[in-house]
Amino acid sequence: MKKTLVPDAREAMNKFKMEAANEVGVNLNKGYNGDLTAKQAGSIGGQMVKKMIQNAENAMK
Repeated sequence: MKKTLVPDAREAMNKFKMEAANEVGVNLNKGYNGDLTAKQAGSIGGQMVKKMIQNAENAMK
């Protein structure tokens, strides 16, 4: 398992991932999600990146 530099960040990132998955219609389980297709996993990651970019753009305004 990867070591998180900021301990509180792990839970925040898991919550962020669950929100992104919900937005794109992918059901995630707590823990193991190795049964996801590449398309599903990619859509979750893409949604997360999209939201991070939006947040960064909003912070620059």
